[in-house]
Formats: sequence, C-alpha cells, structure tokens
Amino acid sequence: MDKIRKPTIWTGVLVGVCLTAPLIAVFYLVQQLVGTVFVPFDVFDWVGRVAPGGLVRFGIETIVQIITTLKIGNLDSAAKTAEQTMAISGMFVTCVVVSAVLYGLLPRFKTSQVPLAGLVAGLIIGVPVMLISAAVDINSTQSELVNAIWILLGFMVWGLALGWVYNRLTVSSVTTASESAMVESIDRRNFLIRLGGATAAITLVGAGLGAALRRTTAPSNEVALNTDTSGAALQPWSATHKLPNDGDPVIPAAGTRPELTPVGQHYRIDINTIPPRIAESEWKLSVGGLVDEPFEMTLAELKSKYQPVDEFVTLACISNPLAGELTSTTRWTGVKLKDFVADMHLKSNATHLKITSADNFDEFVDIETINKDERVMLAYEWDGLPLAVDHGFPLRVYIPNHYGMKQPKWITTIEAVDSWHEGWWVRRGWDKDAIMEATSVIDTVAVNDTVTKDDKKLIPIGGIAHAGSRGISKVELKVDDADWVEAELRKPISDVTWVIWRYDWPFSEGSHTFTVRCTDGEGTLQKEANRTPGPGGATGWHHIGQTV
Repeated sequence: MDKIRKPTIWTGVLVGVCLTAPLIAVFYLVQQLVGTVFVPFDVFDWVGRVAPGGLVRFGIETIVQIITTLKIGNLDSAAKTAEQTMAISGMFVTCVVVSAVLYGLLPRFKTSQVPLAGLVAGLIIGVPVMLISAAVDINSTQSELVNAIWILLGFMVWGLALGWVYNRLTVSSVTTASESAMVESIDRRNFLIRLGGATAAITLVGAGLGAALRRTTAPSNEVALNTDTSGAALQPWSATHKLPNDGDPVIPAAGTRPELTPVGQHYRIDINTIPPRIAESEWKLSVGGLVDEPFEMTLAELKSKYQPVDEFVTLACISNPLAGELTSTTRWTGVKLKDFVADMHLKSNATHLKITSADNFDEFVDIETINKDERVMLAYEWDGLPLAVDHGFPLRVYIPNHYGMKQPKWITTIEAVDSWHEGWWVRRGWDKDAIMEATSVIDTVAVNDTVTKDDKKLIPIGGIAHAGSRGISKVELKVDDADWVEAELRKPISDVTWVIWRYDWPFSEGSHTFTVRCTDGEGTLQKEANRTPGPGGATGWHHIGQTV
C-alpha cells in the first residue's frame, strides 16, 4: 500500500528562505535597472509613519544606543544601514512565515489545488505591499501602474513557486519497501540542495549586479549638482576661503573635530531608507493657504528674486546621545524667510507656516519668529555647493536654536495657516519646542602633542561646546576631584556655531577622569543630570577616563 509523504511546516521554512532571498535580490536589481520600487524599503518607511510614536522613539533610541555602545562606525551612516537591514529582514521574515503557514495548510488541499493556494499566498502579501508602496513611494521613476503590476507579478511568481516546490516534494512511497523509501529520501534531499544552489546563485547575482549598478550609476541630478556648466567639478566655498575667525590665537588641540564639517561628513538623519531624489527641472515650490493668491516658484526664480544670505550654522539631531556624532557645522546659503513671507501677501489671520517635504514630513513655524529673526532662511546651498541629495536638495529651512527635527528638508510646499499644529516628530512624542540643550564635549586628550611652558609639560585637551543661538560664555574642565578650571575659547565662526575650547593641562602620570561643562551666553550652566535624548534632547556633563 502506498503512503503519501507531504512536506512539513519546517520544510516550508526552508523553502521560504530559498525563494524569498532571490525575490528580494530581483526586486533590488530591477530597481537599479529601470527605477521600479524596492518594496522592503517602502514597507519599512510606511511602518515608521503609522506605528505609535512611543514605539518609533523606542526604536530610534535603541538603535542609537546599540551603535554607540558597540562603536559600529559613524552613527548616522550606521543607523541608516541598520534601518535598511531591518527593512530587508522584515520582508524576509514575513515571507518565510507565510511560507511555513502555507505548508502547514497545504496537506488539506488536493494536489490540483496547491498552485492556486500558492498564488493566493503570494497575493496575500503582494496586494498590501502594492497599496503601501503606492502610498509612500517617493523615488520610483516608473508609473504607479507599472510598479503595481511588477509587485503583484513578483509575489505571484513567488507564491506559484511555493506551490510547485510543494508538489515536487510530495511523493508516493511503498511503506513495505525500505529501499524505495531510501531512494525517495535521497531524491527529496538532492532536489532541496539543487533548489538552494539555484536560488543562492540568483540571489548573489541579483544583489551583486544591483550593488554594482548603484555604485556606478549616480542619479543625473546628483552629477549636475556637483559640476558647473562646462562639466568641471565645483569647489566648496571653504576650499578657497578662510573662516571668519582665522587668526584667532586659540589653536584647537590636536584631535579636536574640524571647525567646519565637510559636507560629505555632515550628519544625516531623516525618516527615509532612501532620500527623496528630486530633479530641479521638475521641482516647484508651491505656496498657498491663507494668502491673497497661491503661486509657485522654481529654484532659479527663488535665487534670482532674493538677495542671497550666508550663515555658518551648527545643527544637531535631537536623538544625538551625550557627546554623540549627530552634530555638524557648515556654511548655509539661501534667502531670508522674512523676505519671502512678505511676498506671500498673508491674510490677517495667518499665524504660522506649515512646511511640507517631498516625503510628507511637515513642521509648523511661527510667523512672528520668522519676522523677528532674520537668520531664519530657506537654504539651497551648503559650503557654496548646491544642497546634496541626502541633505535636502533643492530646498530646506533653517531655524536658529532648534534641533534638526524642526527643520524640514526637500521642501515642496509652504502653506500659511491660522494656528500651530503638531509636526511630524511632535506627533510621535518628541518635544514640542525642541530647543537645543547646552552641551560640551571632550574630543581629545592629546597625549602625543605635549607642549612645554615654564619648564612644565602640558597636555592639550580640547573639544566643542554649543548652546544653539544662545552662545557659550564659559567652558570649564575638571580633572578627577580637583577644582574646575576655565578653558580658553576660540572665537566662534558665527553666533550660531559651536565654540572650540582648549585647556593645557599640567601633566600628571596615571589614570584620570576628565569632565567638562559649559555655561551658555545667558549665564545658564549646562545641566548636570544625565538624560537620554527622548523627548527633548540629551543632557549631562561629558566625562572620559584616560591613562597618561
């Protein structure tokens, strides 16, 4: 008598792994080839938009804590890599779970019904993913219809393949013939080995080619941003100009971070696994709401109509841990938002601007603040170069004294409204005002750069201090249990940038703890209590231990 041996749930897990990996690789390769969506990233971005704010904040703080503790590269790039890894892993695990569930249910179906069941399983994932991608996609160069068809086709083929493999592994065996049972077992094992080898090859080729295309094929607008009309590479402003504080007698201690952050090293945190890529030729700033007449403006029109203004700015992320890397300084160029607002011809009941980005990030700015502070700007250049794609091209806003969460990038719409509302991050539990906390950091104890003064060996210690637009009046250093001593302050580049500080410490052999604190320009001492970044920014006095 024959007995039908059917695959188990665990076989479904194995088959799911074998089939899902190449599916993701093919999605990635086709995205790089023709600009379709990459569904793992779209789904991850959607989850970040609909998940409870507390959960999103917990996830951010956990990622930052892990990266900081394990010292996994630069915090911003490592965090973005972690997000992308989680996105791919999420789709992978989901598909494997669906595969296991399907293989647990298929024994109830007739052999002829298995392909249809696999197709349905594919659609169970494919249809929601198609709808999610249509809702959040910001970078695909293909139409919504093409993307929808491609997503459904990919998951339908994946589902049909699950069904085909299931039927291929379902065989009849004679229970009284041990030799036949052994042949069957070998046949199934060889088939799974061949399946694994084939899918592994597809995965490696797809992922490898996709990665190669990503490295060698830069979006056309990125190339244009970095070249002039003759095709020559543009030079940053800092390559040919001295900083405003050049010649200040306080020399940064060796190992102190650069006073002006190269644009390529400026921190980047945003809500997207892949940043919006906007061609200047297709972009217009839409202005509406409580205005006499809505209008649109191109970037060229914005530049030609308003006198450009320049400002050296230190910006920090509200999720930056104490003494973290998510803070940078560069030269911003743009137009005074005050001047732009005057040309909006606001209605009398307009009190705020709602600024919205290409990725639907939004924030509200008080018009009174705009009119009182001429430093508030719509920026289109950093360090004399057009904004990088990752940093908000073609337009972003700068509002002094606030963390980056209040400063939308990739701006597409400005709308005058009659009241304040919670912005994107505020709706998710972060601080309503997001005022920058005073912070000071020890960057270096320069043990290899000692100096001698009055026959004493001195070790330079240095770092940065910042308090938004409030400035820094004093930085103090404490070594072990000794008294606080005041450090020298280098003249800041502007009134909204960090201050470089330095203290030449009399050498004392042994292990020491160095602690730093600052006082802002209003006379307020930096907060001593340690606080994690959420919801209002990290606080505490930074200290390090070192043996000299």
